[in-house]
Amino acid sequence: MQKELLTPDYIFEVSWEVCNKVGGIYTVLSTRANTLQTNFQDKLFFIGPDVWEGKENPLFIESDTLYKVWKAHAQDKDNLSVRVGRWNIPGQPIVILVDFKSFFAQKNEIYADMWNLFRVDSLHAYGDYDEASMFAYAAGSVVESFYRYNLKRTDKVVFQAHEWMTGMGALYVQKAVPEIATIFTTHATSIGRSIAGNHKPLYDYLSAYNGDQMAKELNMEAKHSIEKQAAHRVDCFTTVSEITNNECRELLEKPADVVLMNGFEDDFVPKGNTFTSKRKRARATFLNVANNLLGTQLDDNTLIIGTSGRYEFKNKGIDVFLESLSRLNNDASLKKNVLAFVTVPAWVDQPREDLQLRLASKETFTAPLKVPFITHWLHNMAQDPLLNRVASLGLKNGSSDKVKVIFVPCYLGGNDGIMNKDYYDLLLGEDLSVYPSYYEPWGYTPLESVAFRVPTITTDLAGFGLWVKGLKNQDGIDNGVEVLHRSDYNHVEIVDGIKDTIVQFSTKSESEIKQIRQRAGKVAEQALWKHFIAYYYQAYDIALRNASKRYSS
Repeated sequence: MQKELLTPDYIFEVSWEVCNKVGGIYTVLSTRANTLQTNFQDKLFFIGPDVWEGKENPLFIESDTLYKVWKAHAQDKDNLSVRVGRWNIPGQPIVILVDFKSFFAQKNEIYADMWNLFRVDSLHAYGDYDEASMFAYAAGSVVESFYRYNLKRTDKVVFQAHEWMTGMGALYVQKAVPEIATIFTTHATSIGRSIAGNHKPLYDYLSAYNGDQMAKELNMEAKHSIEKQAAHRVDCFTTVSEITNNECRELLEKPADVVLMNGFEDDFVPKGNTFTSKRKRARATFLNVANNLLGTQLDDNTLIIGTSGRYEFKNKGIDVFLESLSRLNNDASLKKNVLAFVTVPAWVDQPREDLQLRLASKETFTAPLKVPFITHWLHNMAQDPLLNRVASLGLKNGSSDKVKVIFVPCYLGGNDGIMNKDYYDLLLGEDLSVYPSYYEPWGYTPLESVAFRVPTITTDLAGFGLWVKGLKNQDGIDNGVEVLHRSDYNHVEIVDGIKDTIVQFSTKSESEIKQIRQRAGKVAEQALWKHFIAYYYQAYDIALRNASKRYSS
């Protein structure tokens, strides 16, 4: 007979990305919040860093009344500076933002405690390690204060820490409030990402790598140490995909207790006529910017392709994408003009005035602007990897070239000076997206793409791609997602795989494309949080049972 799962009465989740939009973890937390809020109401708390330094944070709605008495107690008795309010997302869960600066004065004592109690080696810390660790420790102290003041010992409480940046918080809670069950979630192992980022073959040699040894070699000892100790010592260790679980098993010497796949909410995907009109406007924006930059008259029959994400040139597969475009340009079987946009934030300087002037005028231009590959100037034009690769591949964006590539090197928030649209309001204008990742624990970008009914090309080195391969009736781009096999040594095959898929897609009729777009949307529906939230309940159960054993002993 199946045992009944233990469910927490209160949940505290800690992440650097609470009310702080930095990367994919923000998407995990903010899209899942509504599902948990529905079930737990105001017994769900997110804890984030108070890092906006006096500027108004549009993601945080501060409250003067929420836990007002405890807030004063935390300040006066526990020396904790917090702000309480709600996260400005669907569900509007309670948020506690922590000012952790005062903890720097105790840094050496904190690190000594962490070594003595948990063997966390902070000796070689540098960069963002100190800031992250002081936030994590402060967040743990906040939960301790809140628990002691507001909750009962009979309450079942879970503390979930995300990424190495908050691992110290989980360890602190386990020591200070042993009644609380701890979960640690690694979204990408710090050492795995570092191996991949340093152009070392990660996958073919994974079983031969020693995580501790590689941490020394790559100067990652402190981050690796907190991540490894948290993984081994919390009540439940989790990660986000089977591919990252392989890393955990080998590099952290601990497989996950549960794999918490990253779900998605489609409540911000427009429906019906709104979707249709937004798609038309997005395509008009892409074509208008391109035609003014390139001095062309590309029409709506152009195949618009996009890639986006963090500027990790190899890990995100930007290198192979550009190479495939170069080969595509010389492929006689390509049936349409291709306009490829790379929207990846770089060291942006300012929007191009010459392009702004053209966009503001009513004229038609037949000559390209100088450097017809980029919408905004960069501080480091000469050193930029993408511009240099475009040049070395011989991509010219010439009038006779069937393939044109344009780099949009800024965050798309609606006021960048050129595109002037939000990322999602542009995404739905694409015909096809390409995310040929080499290192990608999950992969929200291709999932978001199919949610907006844009078919996508990804790889089986992305957690999302690996998950799609396990779905029924999922066989290539005709079903909305092309998952290419990628390894350490099949660079040429990946480049040709992307090129051939784009060529194949360019031959499709309008009715075929309509069906493909519908199938892409169906893939996204299978990744909604209502399907994936069950894994969190498994993690809560494991954590609560193990905490109970640990506390009673």
